[in-house]
Amino acid sequence: MPTFDIVNKVDMEAFKNAIDGVNREILNRYDFKGSISKIMSEEDNYYILAESDMKLNQIKELLTKNLVRKSVDVKSISFENIEKASGGNIRLPMILNQGINKENAQKIIKYLKEKKFKIQVSIQGDQLRVSGKKRDDLQITISSLKELEISIPLNFINFRD
Repeated sequence: MPTFDIVNKVDMEAFKNAIDGVNREILNRYDFKGSISKIMSEEDNYYILAESDMKLNQIKELLTKNLVRKSVDVKSISFENIEKASGGNIRLPMILNQGINKENAQKIIKYLKEKKFKIQVSIQGDQLRVSGKKRDDLQITISSLKELEISIPLNFINFRD
């Protein structure tokens, strides 16, 4: 019985390369000369440190461009609320969205049931396993899921006959 898995995983190496690219670009840009603006990481937590909202927004734009350049989906990161940091600076925590939470899993399952495909979907931790009798049914399911508007990026792995 053919199966595949629906997952949400971020390529961490490409993500870290994008952050390094942003930090290098900040060092070379004239409008950031003498500022302490940068993207910091403490273990698995990432922060944008800036002196003003304007510089914070510029860093977010640079990060978006670099993520796209490194083929990392921009939906895979989200931002929390702006915090005050020492020295009158501001800090913006970034959250990496990994895995499919229960709400998004239910949205996907509901969407697939409405389409009435001849498949079965089961939740396995933070991923979904889709199985069906025919390979064609699974391929139609994948193409249909690519059109689904959802807040996380979806990846399709382990396609087996």
